[in-house]
Amino acid sequence: MKPAPFAYHRPTSVAEAVARLGEYGGGARVLAGGQSLVPMLNMRLWRPDALVDINDIDDLDDILPAGDRTVLGALVRYSTVERSPLVAERLPLLARIVRHIGDRQVRNRGTVGGALVQGDPTGELPLACLVLGAVVVAAGPAGTRRIPLAEFYEGPYATVLDPGELVVAVEFPAHPQHFAFREFCRKHNDFAVISAVATGNRDEDGTWHGVRLALGGVADSPVLAPSALEGSRLTDDDVTVAAEAALTVVDPPTDVRASAEYRRHLVPVYVRRVLTELREAQGGIHEVA
Repeated sequence: MKPAPFAYHRPTSVAEAVARLGEYGGGARVLAGGQSLVPMLNMRLWRPDALVDINDIDDLDDILPAGDRTVLGALVRYSTVERSPLVAERLPLLARIVRHIGDRQVRNRGTVGGALVQGDPTGELPLACLVLGAVVVAAGPAGTRRIPLAEFYEGPYATVLDPGELVVAVEFPAHPQHFAFREFCRKHNDFAVISAVATGNRDEDGTWHGVRLALGGVADSPVLAPSALEGSRLTDDDVTVAAEAALTVVDPPTDVRASAEYRRHLVPVYVRRVLTELREAQGGIHEVA
């Protein structure tokens, strides 16, 4: 099947792209990498009046240090994140987690901004951005606004963006010292059944601070799990309590990959795994994979 007819625009500036989006009153879609959009068009699940292709806009594919913060343009490709020395140094969780997205062809085209706007509840990028406390920068007719990732989704595949707004960048604060990531898929690089990531900083005496735990595939969007791990040593008892507490924020779906019951069963299993592995991290910024 081929897409329904649509108008096509290829602006060269953010202002022009915003203006084009405004012309269609919510009837236009932004084309970045197209890894989700194009299949939906071909199946005629989406029938927009127009596509606004942003690939000719300068500066949207930059990766920039800004003090302790790191800024990724919306057009930064997964493959760039995977290979960038700057990302590896400043955002190692991102460099690690993109390896689980699709295959090489998908990673060569898919973009950071596109992944966040798509809002797949099982997506690795939204999960990583949530646990790292990222902020989405969006440009619209009223100017630019910054939206914390924790406030960016209002449901599955649904963001708080206005129809005339365009994601232009994602800002990340300083990366925690340690992280651990795990996901379960039915086959390599398939959509995740469930994913879990934990981050934190550890003092020399083994005390942990700023521990954050996030889960994907178990609700309408990635969720932060509650924990009482500040100042703890991540003992087995601490980990068990956190694993059970995580069940209070999940509402897993049933789909072709797994039942809600099975996903709920996996939640404490994967929370225990990432927290136990986080506890075993050694040295400076460190991943457990």
